[in-house]
Amino acid sequence: MAEQNIFFLPVREFCRREYFTCMVDENVMELARIMRDHNVSSLVVLDSDEPVGIITDRDLRCKVVAEGADPAGLLARDIMSGPLIVVRDEDNFFEVVYQMSHHGIHRLGVVDHDNRLCGMVNESDLIRIQTQSPQHLAKEIEKAADTKVLKGYHAEIEEMIVSLADAGIKTRDLVRLISDFNDRIQCRLIELLRQEQRFAGLTDDFAFVVMGSEGRSEQTLKTDQDNAIIYADHLDQQQIAILEEFSLALIDGLIEIGVPSCPGGIMAKNAFWRRPLTPWREALESWISTPSPDNIMNFSMFSDLRILHGDHSLEEQLKAHILRRTRDDDVFIARMAANAARFHSPLTIFGNFKREKDGPQKGKIDLKKAGIFTLTEGIKILALEKGRLGGSTSEKIAWLQQQGVFTAQKAGDIDAAFNLLVLLRLRCQTLAIREGREPSNYLDPDKLDRVEKNRLHTALEVVKSFQGFLRGHFQLDLITN
Repeated sequence: MAEQNIFFLPVREFCRREYFTCMVDENVMELARIMRDHNVSSLVVLDSDEPVGIITDRDLRCKVVAEGADPAGLLARDIMSGPLIVVRDEDNFFEVVYQMSHHGIHRLGVVDHDNRLCGMVNESDLIRIQTQSPQHLAKEIEKAADTKVLKGYHAEIEEMIVSLADAGIKTRDLVRLISDFNDRIQCRLIELLRQEQRFAGLTDDFAFVVMGSEGRSEQTLKTDQDNAIIYADHLDQQQIAILEEFSLALIDGLIEIGVPSCPGGIMAKNAFWRRPLTPWREALESWISTPSPDNIMNFSMFSDLRILHGDHSLEEQLKAHILRRTRDDDVFIARMAANAARFHSPLTIFGNFKREKDGPQKGKIDLKKAGIFTLTEGIKILALEKGRLGGSTSEKIAWLQQQGVFTAQKAGDIDAAFNLLVLLRLRCQTLAIREGREPSNYLDPDKLDRVEKNRLHTALEVVKSFQGFLRGHFQLDLITN
């Protein structure tokens, strides 16, 4: 995400709501006592309810003490600086920076729609926001000294994403930012572990890869671990033992930091997801030749692999093997497509939403099952059929259009539907975090306004149409269970 994105943060997100005021006809000696007793360096001067100026400790020094004036005979109106420069609470960070620079001031007021004072901003607030910027946090992660520090930064990432979402940053940028931060957290943890004496003999002939949504760089705030380790065939037993200990420490470290373990056990600490190169090829061969639901799921997860650390040639060899092996296997590709198209549309024949009937999510719809899974998997399969692995769903949609699989209109519709569903999921998750709830993939359609409901309905119609496209493209009606 570009650095200037912090400039779009609304003033209401970072202004100070606590400030002290005085009236224009108050005595200066009384003002000095107020500033001393409350340990503040400024007072906003009001005429009735209207902010007309500001008095700072500099005004007291320069206009009273330095001039030898009698404070008992001075009123606030006599020494205040005015008029008070203000911004609206919906203005952004950039507007504050501009106004302070343009007027050569260090403080300004914040007013609401009725021009009533509702906050203050000073230079220290700007510094605070800039040190909480994505760029600053990324640099701090790279310098983290231990797991405890990384855990603190992991919590900061959630807070930052919630703030940036409220500021209107594009969903695609937010998702990429989440993925980038998670990458940095994991890479720094690996660096810290490799500095420990117990891993002094750790081989370089391995690759730590992430998979699934993490492999596609499409993570949201409800993200658990999906990772694996590929290592060279020639490692001896001692090297393998050290690598196993390292994988256990790495996954446990991620859990300690705050990255949840995968409920399905898809983690490098488990031997099933930690193998030499040749056994990985054999596993892929087994999954492809016997396309059971579990094998399809394993293959689909693994085919999103993206290396975070280690020997890139190991990842490249497996990717090349996947492309060679699936190039002419129409049956397996069709089975994967059938898996992607298996979910029923959450729209009734009358155009209403089908909702969960009971349980904690009663009245809601699962956005992942409603469309995100179908779109990510279906696009992945179409790209694989054409000889491409890797990249985000949006990148593959654009590539499939270039390959002639989609018209420009169809590609645009699918991409828009995908981004809307991800936006709604991310919005639900940020709201849950703000309210202290566990983020999930569920949405209550009743929380949407009429326009948003119509957009969601349109997106789900696109998903339904895409399922029909998959059925026709891969002739799924001819496949028997």
